Amino acid sequence: MNSQRITKCLFPAAGYGTRFLPATKATPKEMLPVLTKPLIQYGVEEALEAGMDTMAIVTGRGKRAIEDHFDISYELEHQIKGTSKEPLLREIRSVLNKCTFSYTRQVEMRGLGHAILTGETLIGNEAFAVVLADDLCDNRDEQAGVLSQMTKLYDKYKCSIVAIEEIPMDKTNKYGVIAGEEIEEGLFRITDMVEKPEPKDAPSNLAIIGRYILTPDIFDILRVTEPGKGGEIQITDALLEQAKQGKVLACKFKGTRFDCGSVDGFVEATNYFYEKSKEV
Repeated sequence: MNSQRITKCLFPAAGYGTRFLPATKATPKEMLPVLTKPLIQYGVEEALEAGMDTMAIVTGRGKRAIEDHFDISYELEHQIKGTSKEPLLREIRSVLNKCTFSYTRQVEMRGLGHAILTGETLIGNEAFAVVLADDLCDNRDEQAGVLSQMTKLYDKYKCSIVAIEEIPMDKTNKYGVIAGEEIEEGLFRITDMVEKPEPKDAPSNLAIIGRYILTPDIFDILRVTEPGKGGEIQITDALLEQAKQGKVLACKFKGTRFDCGSVDGFVEATNYFYEKSKEV
């Protein structure tokens, strides 16, 4: 199955978004807008740019707004038809015309690894991408998006790939951190991965961010992965099993990433995209 191009992108979107309470009490964090567009739509557009047309979304209770967003609102369209507001829906209409959406629910919060495993019924036996919507990535100067960069590498190496960036050493306890050997510029074959290590225990300052390409054997590994920190099933533990067979690469991507799971990162992203919108 590895010879196929990647057409499916999985969005784990079941978390509570507690760092944004009370805003996320009734609104999914993935629907928080950066300017006029919700976070998850930026991720879907990045996946579309990379050639993926099947979006698989793992949701939870209180996340119906995501499904409603990626659907046609006949009443709204009728209301604004023929007015100056009609072009404002052009982008989302274009997304709806180009891809399909399917959904399943993660009944209990048991970590990112468990959320990805929950999405197996939507993915099947093929390689797929994963986007964490609160890691918002952008590429100026018409560069390829992060997923496009990663799919190009997948076409060459046919194995799991994670996106990484350099972070300050005092922030390692917030990320999964890798160790590896550089096999070409900005591309590492992973030898070790540690989930949220203290700075003194971190193998490097290369942190995994919310972009993955995973081969389908990850599901079998996740099924037998024991819970780690916080009683959660960690995707890093499953990827480490693949890495022991030399089957995981880490790509230092080109572009800018904002941690929109934090208030500081969300404000930075808003300011960045506002300035960018004025350049057009």
